[in-house]
Amino acid sequence: MKINNLGNKNYRIIVPPIATLVLLGIILLTTGFVTLWFADVEQVRSIFNYLNLLQQNPPLWLETPDVIKGLLFIPTIILCIFTLIIIKISPQPKNWSRTLVIIVLLVLTIRYILWRSFSTLNLSDPLDGVFSISLLFFELLVISNNCLRLFLMLKVKNRQKEADRASIAVLDRSFNPTVDILIPTYDEPIFILKRTIIGASAIDYEPKKIYLLDDTRRPEVAKLAAELGCEYITRANNFHAKAGNLNNAIPQTRGEFIVVFDADFVPTQNFLSRTLGFFQDKRVGLVQTPQSFYNIDPIARNLGLGDVLTPDEEIFYRHLQPIKDAAGSVVCAGTSFVVRRSALQEIGGFVIDSLSEDYFTGIRLSAKGYRLIYLDEKLSAGLAAENIADHAKQRLRWARGTLQAFFISSNPLTIPGLNLVQRLAHLEGILNWFNSIATVFFLLMPLVYAFLDVIPVRATTGELIYFFLPYYLIQLTVFSWLNHRSRSAILSGIYGLILTVPIAITVIKVMINPFSSGFKVTPKGTKQDRFYFNWKLAFPLIFLFILNAFSLWLNLCSCTIANIESIENIEGLGFSWIWSSINLIAIGIALLVLFDAPKPNLHEWFNLRRVVQIKADNLEFWGITNRISEVGAEIEINQSRISKLSKGQIIPVELIILEEKISLKAIVTRIGFNGEFTTLRLLFEKLTLSQYKQLVKLLFCRPGQWKTKTTPGELRSLWLLFKILFRPKIIFARKSNINAIQVSQT
Repeated sequence: MKINNLGNKNYRIIVPPIATLVLLGIILLTTGFVTLWFADVEQVRSIFNYLNLLQQNPPLWLETPDVIKGLLFIPTIILCIFTLIIIKISPQPKNWSRTLVIIVLLVLTIRYILWRSFSTLNLSDPLDGVFSISLLFFELLVISNNCLRLFLMLKVKNRQKEADRASIAVLDRSFNPTVDILIPTYDEPIFILKRTIIGASAIDYEPKKIYLLDDTRRPEVAKLAAELGCEYITRANNFHAKAGNLNNAIPQTRGEFIVVFDADFVPTQNFLSRTLGFFQDKRVGLVQTPQSFYNIDPIARNLGLGDVLTPDEEIFYRHLQPIKDAAGSVVCAGTSFVVRRSALQEIGGFVIDSLSEDYFTGIRLSAKGYRLIYLDEKLSAGLAAENIADHAKQRLRWARGTLQAFFISSNPLTIPGLNLVQRLAHLEGILNWFNSIATVFFLLMPLVYAFLDVIPVRATTGELIYFFLPYYLIQLTVFSWLNHRSRSAILSGIYGLILTVPIAITVIKVMINPFSSGFKVTPKGTKQDRFYFNWKLAFPLIFLFILNAFSLWLNLCSCTIANIESIENIEGLGFSWIWSSINLIAIGIALLVLFDAPKPNLHEWFNLRRVVQIKADNLEFWGITNRISEVGAEIEINQSRISKLSKGQIIPVELIILEEKISLKAIVTRIGFNGEFTTLRLLFEKLTLSQYKQLVKLLFCRPGQWKTKTTPGELRSLWLLFKILFRPKIIFARKSNINAIQVSQT
């Protein structure tokens, strides 16, 4: 944007960014060419007639062998057996097994692309041709991103052994630099900030200093900082949101290294001993660790699969970040990282011209020649978005912030200092957001069969078996194996579908007006006592569901009673109703996710087994905890003397957690039975600060406590989704949730 001063008046001349102009130019050129085709301009028509003739007479090596149709399954069967043998021999991907599988995938992908490009396009008329070419274009968009990821996957970094060696100097204090821990906050509840500060204080490292950066200037936050012995920093405005808050604090701190934790992220005690040692190499500018979560993400909770599904972010931190580490393009994730102060000052602090200040700060460090390290160890945990609306806001902010790369100086595709592999790794992450537009197009494709009589893919059943089936099934077979069991392909599709329309709209908006929205913090520390349906997110999915259902009905009618002129049309319509059916199942499950399940408790309960002693009325009982939270515990006791406690009364007791030597005053609020065991529900009385610190360390700060789960396999994922579809939680879990809410309120 330029401002010219003529006389006494300022004239504002708006100049669109180059990326927007390029995109609009491509759209206009394409629209013009298509218009000429529909207008039956002879030169254009002759070009497409020639291309259509080539499609009808593909090379011999792109034709299906003239054999019995059943024999066409042989390549698929052989390749599936081959990949299953590789997975059996190497349950965890090794360099040799990963390379072998990736080569097979790339060969099958190239084979599929050639077949789709030179044999399946329907260019017989402009309407068929436009949809046929568009479908191929969006397929190629998704496939190119997948191929780029496969190429990068040939090299993966695992830093744990390196961390073991580097940590020795930190543990023996031969490498003992000063560290400032910055905790930026904007309106988070006090109880969340309190546990984060306690966790930061519990880190087993000296010298360190903790700073609470309050961007809401709340007196209660200043009081909390004083109570917990950390420094309090605020500022007069909120310019540049989180990045501005951090940059404001940098000149007021002095540590050689800076650690950043979001307000809800609690570190484990060994956070610095595992990360700081990497900085003995002067070239290392930043060390990033994964984001893990101590609550269930809203998608898993709404589906009733909190104990089964992995969090939405797992595939990024367990699969993509090690790939990016090997490529030298680690993504700074905004929390749970350590950065060298001198390196940060060299690039002018945290980037302020994008919503993703963390991502572009990492890019600038890389461009200056600093190494970014990713350590795949869960050394902290925070709160995942607590309902589907907040989950959506968070993802849309990430999409907008990442795509702003095209419009700022920190664009990883153009900034000086990065090599080709680094740029390709960042390009993969940027292109990933454009896949949402392709997904919307795929959801709409069955409609063109039904409403426009268009056949965009000209292929026989034999060709699909011979060219498409091996490509698809091998990808399905190795997907979760390649990503270290962090996500199955089927579940990945459902997770992506939920927000595909809002993300597609956001992508388009950003490319037109990249800075129209500001930074919005994801709300944390909320509770909900009833089911809630998110109509805003559901409306486009409901619309797509109705259209796909109607198209399925029309196509089935056409296949059974209409006068079909050719085998090609029959097979095209058959393919269409299968496509519509898959869309309907996926959309139906996505809609169930939009029923936010009740979350009656502010505090998370952890499945933690500890031997405890209970003292009450001159009686002593021994038991084992089932679950513990910051406000109470559930305990199993196998003693007959429990009958001496009066049921239905509030019973004061002393609870002693023996291993940690924590003594807490509590009341028994419920006595129940679980098989041969008696169960007690205890509610803690008001805790002293010392007791609360001990409890936070037990619940959040133990090294190695945040475990990695494995995702269900493809067949089990399919079974779980069908089970959810026919037994939705909104109907069958309502009673148990109401009971849980009543207990919580009691």
